[in-house]
Amino acid sequence: MSIEVYGLHKCDTCGKARKWLDRHGVDHRFIDYREVPVPPATLKTWAEAVGGFDALVNRSGTTWRNLAPSRKAPGSTAEWTLLIREYPALVKRPVLVLADGSVHLGFNDKLYSGLF
Repeated sequence: MSIEVYGLHKCDTCGKARKWLDRHGVDHRFIDYREVPVPPATLKTWAEAVGGFDALVNRSGTTWRNLAPSRKAPGSTAEWTLLIREYPALVKRPVLVLADGSVHLGFNDKLYSGLF
């Protein structure tokens, strides 16, 4: 299986993405990153692929808003990965990783139709 979808089981957007893939016959594997934490090296790869940790992290969600102000300014890759490891819901969802290694964030019909 060459397509991996990372997200959270209870995330509505992840559910919509998975249903879209199923409806269109796209074979994929779903990984809940609360249950199976994403290794720091993978988080770094994702961040590099999407334009940095600022692009990878959802700053509009309640998890981010509830962080202490001192936690909202990680100064290094190591600090970002520790923060995400502690708060996996900070990552924009879903994270779609294709066989070619490309990384795509979020879900909408137009994005997925263009990819598949």
